[in-house]
Amino acid sequence: MKKDFIALTDFSSDELTGMLDLADRIKQSPQEFENALKGKTLGLIFNKKSTRTRISFQVGIFQLGGMGLFLGPEDMQLARGETISDTGKVLSRFLDGIMIRTFSHSDVLDLAKYASVPVINGLTDFNHPCQALADMMTIREKFGKLEGLKLAYVGDSNNVAVSLLFACVKFGLHISLVSPKGYTITKEALDMSREEAESKHLNIILTENVQEGVAGADIVYTDVWTSMGQEKEQQQRLNDLSGYTVNEQMMKGAGPKAVFMHCLPAHRGEEVSAPVIDGPASIVFDQAENRLHLQKAVMVSLMQ
Repeated sequence: MKKDFIALTDFSSDELTGMLDLADRIKQSPQEFENALKGKTLGLIFNKKSTRTRISFQVGIFQLGGMGLFLGPEDMQLARGETISDTGKVLSRFLDGIMIRTFSHSDVLDLAKYASVPVINGLTDFNHPCQALADMMTIREKFGKLEGLKLAYVGDSNNVAVSLLFACVKFGLHISLVSPKGYTITKEALDMSREEAESKHLNIILTENVQEGVAGADIVYTDVWTSMGQEKEQQQRLNDLSGYTVNEQMMKGAGPKAVFMHCLPAHRGEEVSAPVIDGPASIVFDQAENRLHLQKAVMVSLMQ
């Protein structure tokens, strides 16, 4: 039966732990998997610009023995009005898997509905599952565990925050979402996680108070305040989020061994200060590297 990778809520905790374990194996022994997807082709649809997602998937499929085919916004008939359903059906005749990075989450759902090959969500305006799962891999490397830790996300509770919420609940972390009014996480995302969080006795804290939100956190995480497609709102966002910069004082309010995480790209002086992101508590480049190993694990799990 075809399996897609669209949201972490589609998987059990055991299944996701299995992907992390596989990613660890791939990272430690890449030569063991150099022919895991020999002869397989992954289509890479990008309707949004990308550095880490594009490079990690292209390099990843190559290192697994397959080939990645980049498909930019002007490279296909989608740009001229061909439907997602027709595109999914046609690509399934040529490819062994499809990764899509786009704006509307419904486009990914429709593509998965009509494609007969696995579809991987490389990012939508709703969530970013590849990023969050790579983050869990990185946290587990640093702390030796996931269960019982506290992650504090500070700033605009966007698509990255949504997937971090899903990931924290799946892996047993408490999460604090620290955002001003108008930038809080969606009710839809909370509703998708609340029941499982309650069954695991996990805290989901929503607060505007930075000090309250980061207190005792093992991980302090942030993202850009203005995402792609929001450029016209930039000045308003800078004003609204001005008190939510992760700086040295904020990090002192977290746990004594707290690490700093950011999915990148980062804007120093906006959502994070340079001394924090470039300091000893920062593990942002470990995060970036682990996108490669984690996404190789996702491809092997779905396409082998």
